[in-house]
Amino acid sequence: MTYLELVNSILLRLREPTVSTVALTAYSQLIGKFVNDAKRQIEDSFDWNALGQEITITTVSGTYEYALTGAGQKFRVTSEPLNTTSNVVMQTISVADMRRRQNFTPIVQNIPTQYCFEGVDASGDAKVQLYGIPNGVYTLKFFLCVPQADLTADGDEPLVNYKLIEQNAYARALVERGEDGGLSSSEAYNLYRSMLSDYIALEATRFPEMQEFVAI
Repeated sequence: MTYLELVNSILLRLREPTVSTVALTAYSQLIGKFVNDAKRQIEDSFDWNALGQEITITTVSGTYEYALTGAGQKFRVTSEPLNTTSNVVMQTISVADMRRRQNFTPIVQNIPTQYCFEGVDASGDAKVQLYGIPNGVYTLKFFLCVPQADLTADGDEPLVNYKLIEQNAYARALVERGEDGGLSSSEAYNLYRSMLSDYIALEATRFPEMQEFVAI
């Protein structure tokens, strides 16, 4: 379902006229804001498979800091990064530990086996630091859950389930509108929460690792 179709579906639920473009009226633009707010909330609620990305870094000898291009800052790591050149599973360390290793002598250039996140680049993408400092060219793969950018064009389609977006945005619109004899905002939001729980449970059945509990 497209951005425009989502907005029109919510307008119909509110017993309002549909529009030919989201930007047509102030009210349709407001509903569009609710759609994007709902989309972000749903994206933040679970590591949806539809948001999974594999970002590859190719190292340069002597350079230990790289940007995760396209990852932004709200991503989540879904599994350990891999150094596929050396067949190594990379381990995360603290920022403080990384700073000590990059500044105390002797500074080690070796196979990168450890990493941490620190800072962002000019595009707003997170940067990763590596240790040992690469002594050659290595291919590193990071597996992330990356939220989709806001829907802006009428034809944009969300990656997460549109039915959840529709129900969440409708509840938000009812809060703004006030009760008018139809479904109350609290009822609509409770229905959304029930739907969200169902969709998370269904998705989790496809990924056994999401059902594992490890004692610490």
